[in-house]
Amino acid sequence: MSKEKAVCNTQYTYEKRWVPTTKSEVLRIIMKEMPETDAEGTFVYIFSEIKKGKTVTLGECRFKAL
Repeated sequence: MSKEKAVCNTQYTYEKRWVPTTKSEVLRIIMKEMPETDAEGTFVYIFSEIKKGKTVTLGECRFKAL
């Protein structure tokens, strides 16, 4: 059983701390927050933006680099 590595930090708007999050968790969050979008494509976009040092907000969740 391999443990997945965190790819970014996430924070819901009502939380105070950032949480390391794996790719599968990020995809689950994307599907929950925006079920009408392509989750994988949205993940690629979010990951490209956070690599530039930006924080991306999607619905009630924020994403930033580790």
